Amino acid sequence: MRFTRLGKQAVAVAGAAIVASALAAAPAQATGTKPLKTRSLAAVLTADKSGFDHNGHDYDILTAAVRAVLKAKPGSKVAVLADGKTALTAFLPNDRAFELLVKDITKAKRLPGEKKAFTAVAGLGIDTVEAVLLYHVVPGATITKKAALKSDNAKLATAAGATIKVNVYGPRWHKRISLIDADRSDRNPRINRFDINKGNRQIAHGIDRVLRPINLP
Repeated sequence: MRFTRLGKQAVAVAGAAIVASALAAAPAQATGTKPLKTRSLAAVLTADKSGFDHNGHDYDILTAAVRAVLKAKPGSKVAVLADGKTALTAFLPNDRAFELLVKDITKAKRLPGEKKAFTAVAGLGIDTVEAVLLYHVVPGATITKKAALKSDNAKLATAAGATIKVNVYGPRWHKRISLIDADRSDRNPRINRFDINKGNRQIAHGIDRVLRPINLP
């Protein structure tokens, strides 16, 4: 099964050290005269108390995955999401993104519910879940929508040690952004929600697919 392949290769990605410089070309958020606040992304995610539901546009599965990793591995680099003093940019797959991932790698005919999707993701093993989460975190920079739209072709160094590439496309009056990951056989994730937690050192953008740190057939 491809679960096994994902597990072995993604764990290898997790072993890489955090890259200090987050950007190759993308600018960081300009702070001006107003300093950025220190509310963490973990605080944003855990503020939603709904748990698994039928809303594919929130982040219940992601929140559960972060909690599972930190429970099993308190010293994980994923803990940076709870340190609001540390600047970073994260890309947050919504619940439907995880459901689509599970449907794809299991070759299921229908989308699983959120609870089943989380169970399938957790079944990959905690090291694999950790590796995938770190692939969604860009440490060292607070990248706003405005900055991202000026960063076509920039390569972002993730906390997993691998990079993702920014692709800005569309007419100038309606620019959109997708992220090119290591998988060349699936549709690239698109940013569908910008500037979550804006005004803080930790900022996030919602995406409609899970970034994949390896190429799946």
